[in-house]
Amino acid sequence: MKEFDQFKKNKDQDKKKNQFTILKDDSTDGHGGYGVGAITLENMSPVIVDPNEEEAYVDMGAMHARSAVEKRIKFLTDKSEVPNGLLYWITWVTIERTEKGPLYYGVASSEIRVDREIRRGYKLLPEHVNHMDKSLKGKFVVEHMDDKSKEILTKFLREHSEEMWENSSDELKQALKV
Repeated sequence: MKEFDQFKKNKDQDKKKNQFTILKDDSTDGHGGYGVGAITLENMSPVIVDPNEEEAYVDMGAMHARSAVEKRIKFLTDKSEVPNGLLYWITWVTIERTEKGPLYYGVASSEIRVDREIRRGYKLLPEHVNHMDKSLKGKFVVEHMDDKSKEILTKFLREHSEEMWENSSDELKQALKV
């Protein structure tokens, strides 16, 4: 039976959570066959912003709706059905490399609410897909976030890479300004 690395508990697991990659190879490498024109998510990573614990972290499971926050939760599209849900943000962060170096190219946050007690949550999948697309296209969609969450996200992005933060556009810095 094959053993998967993602299920192993070890010290390197925290290192894997903080990486900003998902795919290694480009499906459009010139062969002209299946996958040509496909969107690559190579430079995108989901950052979970948890204002309840005042932390932010990369959780690659969110790319397939399998982040630690989302596991074992049935998601509904009516927020009123999850009145006691805790607020989380899945922030889609896209990184690009330019002449001046790497930078945060696109940042878009999507709201989710989770009530672990009843194992229900609120999430709008079309919003998540649209925000992923906007992040890939270099847009910043964070105006709907609360100030506390913006501060947590800003702190995370700066601590992850001061160089990428400094190289990023003033539009991002203004969008996250509280």
